[in-house]
Amino acid sequence: MNALVHDDKTFEDENYAGATVSGKEFNNCTFKKCDFSNSNFANNKFIDCVFDGCNLSLMKLTKCTLSSVEFKNCKILGVNFTDCVDFLFSVGFDGCILDYSSFMLKKMLKTRFSKSTLKEVTFTQANLAGSVFSDCDLNGAIFNRTDISNANFITAYNYDIDPEINSVKKASFSAQGIHGLLSKYQLKIV
Repeated sequence: MNALVHDDKTFEDENYAGATVSGKEFNNCTFKKCDFSNSNFANNKFIDCVFDGCNLSLMKLTKCTLSSVEFKNCKILGVNFTDCVDFLFSVGFDGCILDYSSFMLKKMLKTRFSKSTLKEVTFTQANLAGSVFSDCDLNGAIFNRTDISNANFITAYNYDIDPEINSVKKASFSAQGIHGLLSKYQLKIV
């Protein structure tokens, strides 16, 4: 990983735990079963990359570019995506553990979250319009002045979203999940 630019490379079973890597650019790269826990990858660019089966827990991404980056079956505990560069920020998650992470203030139109846990994730003032939360556990996730218009929560569960303080126009929810929209009223729904 000494080169400044990496194109079309696969990194497999690499251990970057606790490492500091800065000023690198990764284009169309795949990271398989790599350990990035507690690492500092500030000021790097990841474009059209895939992270598969990686541990990115507590990874620092300050001023990091994530553009068209997919995370599959990754452990991503406590990562502050808020610190990433906003320009062209585009991510997707499938089968990931994103608990305690933050997307505060991020513009994430049409982002796909699939089969993932997002326990106590912060979405405060994020724009998630048109996003899909497919079979996701949102227990304790914070939606505060968040735009979830046209978002799909039909198979999501354990969410608590206040329609009075969030933009929910044309968002989709299942009948079973209606309590997640009305919990503040302490209603008994039978």
